[in-house]
Amino acid sequence: MATVRLTGATKAFGPVEVLKGIDLAIADGEFVVFVGPSGCGKSTLLRSIAGLETLTSGSIEIDGRAVDDVPPSARGIAMVFQSYALYPHMSVRENMGFALKLAGRPRAEIADAVAAAARTLDIAHLLDRRPRELSGGQRQRVAIGRAIVRQPKVFLFDEPLSNLDAALRVRMRYEFASLHRTLGTTMIYVTHDQVEAMTLADRIVVLNGGRVEQVGTPEQLYTVPDTLFVAGFIGAPTMNLLPATLAARGSVKLAGGQIIDADTGALAAGAAVTLGVRPEHLRVGGSANTLTGLIRMVESLGSAHHVHLAVEGLADPLVASLTERPAGETLTVSLPRETLLLFDDAGRAVRREG
Repeated sequence: MATVRLTGATKAFGPVEVLKGIDLAIADGEFVVFVGPSGCGKSTLLRSIAGLETLTSGSIEIDGRAVDDVPPSARGIAMVFQSYALYPHMSVRENMGFALKLAGRPRAEIADAVAAAARTLDIAHLLDRRPRELSGGQRQRVAIGRAIVRQPKVFLFDEPLSNLDAALRVRMRYEFASLHRTLGTTMIYVTHDQVEAMTLADRIVVLNGGRVEQVGTPEQLYTVPDTLFVAGFIGAPTMNLLPATLAARGSVKLAGGQIIDADTGALAAGAAVTLGVRPEHLRVGGSANTLTGLIRMVESLGSAHHVHLAVEGLADPLVASLTERPAGETLTVSLPRETLLLFDDAGRAVRREG
């Protein structure tokens, strides 16, 4: 197991700067997930840790040792790719033991390592098959097994579930979580799927435009996002973000003229703000902080109904997640004051007073 530390990490491809001064410390045995929109730099950051990309400036330490000039094979890492990268002409057994064979390990040691990894991943019965005879989930387990036999200090995963169907992704999320509990090894995982991030991570690193937007536990990012970007990126359905102005201390005015009580911090009257509220925090009816809208669409998912409301003055629909499907053409919902978040005109969270 090992710590990973990046200090001032930048990476440019010609005139395009993809990483812009990343400072990040990952603890020994931690499961950290990189998330962000396409092009934010998350895969480049992972490949830089692996040694597959060379930083333009800055440094990387693994287990307290600078590895900027250390080749990938000597960094003590193992990487699992999105494409699995299995050798089609080799059996599962040969694929899993190939790195150890190249390293000149004794045949008996290789066999024992492969057998132990296969038991951990429940693929011992597949050892004599070729990759073409395996399902997508089985191929992914083989790719993980090939990494396990090397006993790395750090596991790196680059969108490992993106090629699998939805049901199998759910199953494999469980497998990854179980694997981390079993091995206790430092794991760094890149995904575009925030559900994977929220369910797997000890901490999530949200990247935006080559910079770290926020680092925190899933709960921290969901409940107290530092920025408007994080608030809108984390959560499904996404947070309702309503443009407003500060009407007076303790209240904001929406574009449609509605006055909403909210904790406005030290902002001055007239300041442009964005009011944030999670869909599941909206309540049907109420006598304060209410908005009424036409029901434009209802997404029924069994245990929840995502109701899209057209509210006067709002450019985007207001989404409410309800346990019961509403009747009628209109719906009035209330915005509980204690659940509301506020962001200033620079996109920074306005923290509650006291």
